[in-house]
Amino acid sequence: MIKLFNIDGCGYCAMVRNVLQELNLGYEKIDVPWPHYEREEVFEVSGQYTVPVLVDGDKVMDDEYDIIHYLKRTYPVNSSQK
Repeated sequence: MIKLFNIDGCGYCAMVRNVLQELNLGYEKIDVPWPHYEREEVFEVSGQYTVPVLVDGDKVMDDEYDIIHYLKRTYPVNSSQK
């Protein structure tokens, strides 16, 4: 199961959520607090406090553009669904 550490008011997180939706991928959205110092779970997973952070099995990514590239490469849209 894909996990996304997220803040709903974060534009970068929204970019990742939009791609997950476009690719019709199920995922667990983990909403984290606004203050960086309260994001212990994010730090434990990724070694930093910023979001978005995506976890897919053993793969952990913390840059929205890397995440989007990874998702599109790993889970391409089936052309017959267009």
